[in-house]
Amino acid sequence: MPRRPSSGLTPLELEIMKVLWRQGPSAVQAVQDELGRPLAYNTVQTMLNVLLKKGKVRRDRRERAYVYAPALTRVQAVRQAVQDLVHRMFEGSSEDLVMSLIETRQLTPQTIERLAELVQSRKEEGRREKS
Repeated sequence: MPRRPSSGLTPLELEIMKVLWRQGPSAVQAVQDELGRPLAYNTVQTMLNVLLKKGKVRRDRRERAYVYAPALTRVQAVRQAVQDLVHRMFEGSSEDLVMSLIETRQLTPQTIERLAELVQSRKEEGRREKS
């Protein structure tokens, strides 16, 4: 089966996006300085250009340098990553993802309780909308 091009973020792309979300619009050098590991300037510039081609960042020219800014929010990136995970690992079933988190003890009892409260709240909202 042919592999479709990934619209998700690689680990390095995510690191760069986190810098941009935290700092806002930044030049290559500023991104390079804020990364948690040493990378060559050209590597950071290449990755920003990959993100530009993927539509994940925008680029504006300021004086003699390009400044990169996120084109998607952290929430949008999380949504895309979760949708990809659910699609690939759980055949599109969000319920199976949640059940897996519970069964593998990835969620604390307190978190499960908060989830139950959210579920109850959603049910009540749904009932109000139907009335």
